[in-house]
Amino acid sequence: MHRPWITVGLAALCVAVGVPAYAWAGTPTAAAQRTVTMAAGPVVDMEATVLAAQIDPRRADHTLTPGAKSSVLAVEQALQAQKLLNTQWVDGYFGTETVSAYAAYQRSLGYTGLAANGLPGTTSLTKLGRNRFTVGNTIGPGAKVQRDGYVVDARTQAMLAEAQRLLDRTLVLEQGSYNPGGDPTSAGTHDGGGVVDIAVTGMTAATRTAVVRALRQVGFAAWVRNPSQGDWPWHIHAVAINDTDLSSQAQHQAGDYYLGMNGLANRGPDDGPRIPIKTWEQYQRGQ
Repeated sequence: MHRPWITVGLAALCVAVGVPAYAWAGTPTAAAQRTVTMAAGPVVDMEATVLAAQIDPRRADHTLTPGAKSSVLAVEQALQAQKLLNTQWVDGYFGTETVSAYAAYQRSLGYTGLAANGLPGTTSLTKLGRNRFTVGNTIGPGAKVQRDGYVVDARTQAMLAEAQRLLDRTLVLEQGSYNPGGDPTSAGTHDGGGVVDIAVTGMTAATRTAVVRALRQVGFAAWVRNPSQGDWPWHIHAVAINDTDLSSQAQHQAGDYYLGMNGLANRGPDDGPRIPIKTWEQYQRGQ
Protein backbone atom coordinates (compact mmCIF):
# COMPACT_ATOMS: atom_id res chain seq x y z
CA MET A 1 0.00 0.00 0.00
CA HIS A 2 1.35 3.47 -0.88
CA ARG A 3 2.05 5.71 2.09
CA PRO A 4 2.48 9.36 0.97
CA TRP A 5 4.05 10.38 4.27
CA ILE A 6 7.05 8.12 3.63
CA THR A 7 7.79 9.85 0.32
CA VAL A 8 7.46 13.29 1.87
CA GLY A 9 9.63 12.31 4.85
CA LEU A 10 12.40 10.94 2.66
CA ALA A 11 12.31 13.94 0.37
CA ALA A 12 12.68 16.26 3.33
CA LEU A 13 15.57 14.19 4.60
CA CYS A 14 17.19 14.42 1.17
CA VAL A 15 17.11 18.18 1.34
CA ALA A 16 18.54 18.15 4.87
CA VAL A 17 21.62 16.18 3.85
CA GLY A 18 22.05 17.72 0.41
CA VAL A 19 20.90 14.72 -1.71
CA PRO A 20 18.69 15.55 -4.74
CA ALA A 21 15.09 14.60 -4.02
CA TYR A 22 14.72 12.79 -7.34
CA ALA A 23 17.37 10.30 -6.20
CA TRP A 24 14.80 8.80 -3.84
CA ALA A 25 12.28 7.79 -6.48
CA GLY A 26 11.69 4.07 -6.09
CA THR A 27 14.67 3.66 -3.74
CA PRO A 28 14.24 0.91 -1.12
CA THR A 29 14.35 2.04 2.49
CA ALA A 30 17.61 0.20 3.33
CA ALA A 31 19.40 1.72 0.33
CA ALA A 32 18.00 5.11 1.23
CA GLN A 33 19.44 4.82 4.72
CA ARG A 34 22.84 3.95 3.30
CA THR A 35 22.69 6.98 1.01
CA VAL A 36 21.90 9.25 3.94
CA THR A 37 24.84 7.85 5.93
CA MET A 38 27.21 8.38 3.01
CA ALA A 39 25.97 11.91 2.44
CA ALA A 40 26.18 12.90 6.08
CA GLY A 41 29.68 11.50 6.53
CA PRO A 42 31.28 10.26 9.75
CA VAL A 43 30.85 12.03 13.07
CA VAL A 44 34.01 12.98 14.94
CA ASP A 45 33.59 12.69 18.70
CA MET A 46 35.34 15.83 19.92
CA GLU A 47 35.53 14.67 23.54
CA ALA A 48 37.31 11.46 22.58
CA THR A 49 39.57 13.21 20.08
CA VAL A 50 40.76 15.86 22.54
CA LEU A 51 41.34 13.18 25.17
CA ALA A 52 43.49 11.17 22.75
CA ALA A 53 45.49 14.30 21.94
CA GLN A 54 46.46 14.54 25.61
CA ILE A 55 47.12 10.86 26.32
CA ASP A 56 48.62 9.43 23.12
CA PRO A 57 51.73 11.66 22.97
CA ARG A 58 52.68 10.49 26.47
CA ARG A 59 52.47 6.76 25.77
CA ALA A 60 55.59 4.64 25.45
CA ASP A 61 53.87 2.59 22.73
CA HIS A 62 51.16 3.11 20.12
CA THR A 63 48.21 1.85 22.16
CA LEU A 64 45.10 3.68 20.99
CA THR A 65 42.89 5.67 23.33
CA PRO A 66 39.69 3.61 23.75
CA GLY A 67 36.75 4.96 21.75
CA ALA A 68 38.83 7.48 19.82
CA LYS A 69 40.23 5.57 16.83
CA SER A 70 37.59 6.34 14.18
CA SER A 71 37.41 10.02 15.16
CA VAL A 72 41.17 10.45 15.23
CA LEU A 73 41.47 8.70 11.86
CA ALA A 74 38.96 11.11 10.32
CA VAL A 75 40.91 14.08 11.68
CA GLU A 76 44.23 12.67 10.48
CA GLN A 77 42.84 11.99 7.01
CA ALA A 78 41.66 15.59 6.82
CA LEU A 79 45.09 16.84 7.95
CA GLN A 80 46.70 14.63 5.34
CA ALA A 81 44.42 16.14 2.69
CA GLN A 82 45.69 19.56 3.83
CA LYS A 83 49.25 18.25 3.27
CA LEU A 84 50.05 18.74 6.93
CA LEU A 85 50.45 15.09 7.98
CA ASN A 86 52.37 12.30 6.27
CA THR A 87 50.53 9.10 5.39
CA GLN A 88 52.53 7.02 7.87
CA TRP A 89 50.96 8.93 10.77
CA VAL A 90 47.35 8.40 9.65
CA ASP A 91 46.73 5.54 12.07
CA GLY A 92 44.14 6.59 14.68
CA TYR A 93 46.89 7.45 17.17
CA PHE A 94 46.92 11.17 18.10
CA GLY A 95 50.66 11.27 18.81
CA THR A 96 53.15 14.12 18.66
CA GLU A 97 53.13 14.22 14.85
CA THR A 98 49.36 14.64 14.77
CA VAL A 99 49.45 17.27 17.53
CA SER A 100 52.07 19.21 15.56
CA ALA A 101 50.05 18.87 12.36
CA TYR A 102 46.88 20.08 14.06
CA ALA A 103 48.73 23.05 15.56
CA ALA A 104 50.01 23.87 12.06
CA TYR A 105 46.45 23.72 10.77
CA GLN A 106 45.32 26.08 13.55
CA ARG A 107 48.09 28.51 12.59
CA SER A 108 47.02 28.28 8.94
CA LEU A 109 43.66 29.66 10.09
CA GLY A 110 45.44 32.61 11.68
CA TYR A 111 45.27 31.31 15.24
CA THR A 112 48.10 31.96 17.69
CA GLY A 113 48.92 31.17 21.31
CA LEU A 114 46.47 28.86 23.09
CA ALA A 115 44.24 28.78 20.01
CA ALA A 116 47.11 26.97 18.23
CA ASN A 117 48.03 24.53 21.00
CA GLY A 118 47.39 21.38 18.96
CA LEU A 119 44.18 20.47 20.83
CA PRO A 120 41.15 20.55 18.54
CA GLY A 121 38.77 23.41 19.27
CA THR A 122 35.17 23.44 18.07
CA THR A 123 35.69 26.09 15.38
CA SER A 124 38.90 24.70 13.93
CA LEU A 125 37.62 21.11 14.03
CA THR A 126 34.40 22.09 12.28
CA LYS A 127 36.34 23.91 9.56
CA LEU A 128 38.70 20.96 9.11
CA GLY A 129 35.74 18.63 8.72
CA ARG A 130 33.95 20.64 6.06
CA ASN A 131 32.70 18.19 3.40
CA ARG A 132 34.45 15.36 5.27
CA PHE A 133 32.89 14.90 8.72
CA THR A 134 30.62 16.50 11.27
CA VAL A 135 31.53 17.16 14.90
CA GLY A 136 29.70 15.67 17.88
CA ASN A 137 30.11 15.92 21.66
CA THR A 138 31.56 19.41 21.38
CA ILE A 139 33.36 20.85 24.39
CA GLY A 140 34.90 24.19 25.28
CA PRO A 141 36.33 26.17 28.21
CA GLY A 142 33.69 28.89 28.19
CA ALA A 143 34.27 32.50 29.17
CA LYS A 144 37.02 33.70 31.48
CA VAL A 145 35.77 34.50 34.98
CA GLN A 146 37.22 35.66 38.29
CA ARG A 147 37.68 33.41 41.31
CA ASP A 148 39.50 34.39 44.50
CA GLY A 149 41.22 37.20 42.60
CA TYR A 150 42.47 34.88 39.84
CA VAL A 151 41.30 34.16 36.30
CA VAL A 152 39.82 30.77 35.41
CA ASP A 153 37.47 29.64 32.67
CA ALA A 154 33.78 28.88 33.21
CA ARG A 155 34.23 25.13 32.79
CA THR A 156 36.92 25.04 35.51
CA GLN A 157 34.76 27.20 37.76
CA ALA A 158 31.84 24.78 37.41
CA MET A 159 34.10 21.82 38.20
CA LEU A 160 35.44 23.51 41.33
CA ALA A 161 31.92 24.36 42.45
CA GLU A 162 30.86 20.72 42.14
CA ALA A 163 33.94 19.51 44.03
CA GLN A 164 33.07 21.96 46.82
CA ARG A 165 29.53 20.58 46.92
CA LEU A 166 30.83 17.03 47.25
CA LEU A 167 33.22 18.07 50.02
CA ASP A 168 30.86 20.51 51.75
CA ARG A 169 33.75 22.93 52.10
CA THR A 170 35.11 25.97 50.28
CA LEU A 171 38.23 25.63 48.16
CA VAL A 172 40.47 28.69 47.96
CA LEU A 173 42.82 29.24 45.05
CA GLU A 174 46.40 30.39 45.42
CA GLN A 175 47.06 30.39 41.68
CA GLY A 176 44.69 30.48 38.73
CA SER A 177 44.85 29.97 34.99
CA TYR A 178 45.98 32.10 32.03
CA ASN A 179 49.06 33.19 33.97
CA PRO A 180 51.99 32.96 31.49
CA GLY A 181 55.30 33.40 33.27
CA GLY A 182 53.56 34.25 36.53
CA ASP A 183 55.21 31.46 38.51
CA PRO A 184 58.44 29.99 37.10
CA THR A 185 58.15 26.95 39.38
CA SER A 186 54.97 25.92 37.56
CA ALA A 187 56.91 25.14 34.36
CA GLY A 188 54.23 26.67 32.15
CA THR A 189 51.30 24.57 33.37
CA HIS A 190 49.33 27.68 34.36
CA ASP A 191 50.02 29.49 31.06
CA GLY A 192 46.68 28.30 29.66
CA GLY A 193 43.26 27.46 31.02
CA GLY A 194 42.03 24.61 33.19
CA VAL A 195 44.83 24.66 35.80
CA VAL A 196 44.63 25.88 39.40
CA ASP A 197 46.54 25.56 42.66
CA ILE A 198 44.45 25.20 45.81
CA ALA A 199 45.55 26.37 49.25
CA VAL A 200 45.77 23.66 51.92
CA THR A 201 46.33 25.86 54.98
CA GLY A 202 44.75 24.23 58.03
CA MET A 203 44.01 20.96 56.23
CA THR A 204 45.03 17.64 57.74
CA ALA A 205 46.65 15.01 55.55
CA ALA A 206 43.32 13.18 55.41
CA THR A 207 41.51 16.32 54.32
CA ARG A 208 44.05 17.04 51.58
CA THR A 209 43.55 13.52 50.26
CA ALA A 210 39.76 13.95 50.39
CA VAL A 211 40.02 17.17 48.38
CA VAL A 212 42.17 15.49 45.74
CA ARG A 213 39.69 12.61 45.52
CA ALA A 214 36.76 15.00 44.99
CA LEU A 215 38.67 16.94 42.36
CA ARG A 216 39.50 13.72 40.53
CA GLN A 217 35.91 12.60 40.78
CA VAL A 218 34.66 15.65 38.81
CA GLY A 219 37.33 15.46 36.11
CA PHE A 220 40.57 16.99 37.36
CA ALA A 221 43.99 15.39 37.30
CA ALA A 222 44.93 16.44 40.84
CA TRP A 223 47.77 15.87 43.26
CA VAL A 224 48.98 17.09 46.65
CA ARG A 225 52.30 18.88 46.13
CA ASN A 226 54.86 19.21 48.93
CA PRO A 227 58.17 21.12 49.33
CA SER A 228 60.26 17.97 48.86
CA GLN A 229 59.06 17.73 45.25
CA GLY A 230 60.05 21.22 44.14
CA ASP A 231 60.51 24.87 45.04
CA TRP A 232 56.97 25.38 46.30
CA PRO A 233 54.92 25.22 49.52
CA TRP A 234 52.29 22.58 50.27
CA HIS A 235 49.35 22.93 47.87
CA ILE A 236 47.02 20.94 45.62
CA HIS A 237 47.66 21.15 41.88
CA ALA A 238 44.70 20.44 39.61
CA VAL A 239 44.42 20.17 35.81
CA ALA A 240 40.98 20.08 34.20
CA ILE A 241 41.14 17.14 31.78
CA ASN A 242 39.91 17.98 28.26
CA ASP A 243 40.05 21.74 28.76
CA THR A 244 40.86 22.80 25.20
CA ASP A 245 42.82 25.83 26.50
CA LEU A 246 45.42 23.69 28.28
CA SER A 247 49.04 24.68 27.75
CA SER A 248 51.32 22.02 26.27
CA GLN A 249 52.80 21.33 29.71
CA ALA A 250 49.35 20.90 31.25
CA GLN A 251 48.32 18.60 28.39
CA HIS A 252 51.27 16.40 29.31
CA GLN A 253 50.19 16.30 32.96
CA ALA A 254 46.66 15.24 32.01
CA GLY A 255 48.05 12.49 29.79
CA ASP A 256 50.44 11.27 32.46
CA TYR A 257 47.60 11.13 34.97
CA TYR A 258 45.73 8.71 32.72
CA LEU A 259 48.86 6.61 32.49
CA GLY A 260 49.25 6.35 36.28
CA MET A 261 51.93 9.01 36.82
CA ASN A 262 52.39 11.94 39.18
CA GLY A 263 52.40 14.79 36.66
CA LEU A 264 55.93 15.84 37.61
CA ALA A 265 59.01 16.01 35.39
CA ASN A 266 60.30 12.72 36.85
CA ARG A 267 57.13 10.96 35.64
CA GLY A 268 57.01 8.95 38.84
CA PRO A 269 54.07 6.82 39.95
CA ASP A 270 50.82 8.53 40.87
CA ASP A 271 50.82 9.29 44.60
CA GLY A 272 47.16 10.26 44.88
CA PRO A 273 43.96 8.30 45.56
CA ARG A 274 43.20 6.05 42.59
CA ILE A 275 39.61 6.25 41.40
CA PRO A 276 38.00 5.68 37.99
CA ILE A 277 39.22 8.51 35.76
CA LYS A 278 36.52 10.69 34.21
CA THR A 279 36.24 13.95 32.35
CA TRP A 280 33.86 16.65 33.55
CA GLU A 281 31.43 15.77 30.78
CA GLN A 282 31.47 12.08 31.68
CA TYR A 283 30.87 12.97 35.33
CA GLN A 284 27.89 15.11 34.38
CA ARG A 285 26.43 12.27 32.34
CA GLY A 286 26.89 9.88 35.27
CA GLN A 287 29.28 7.67 33.33
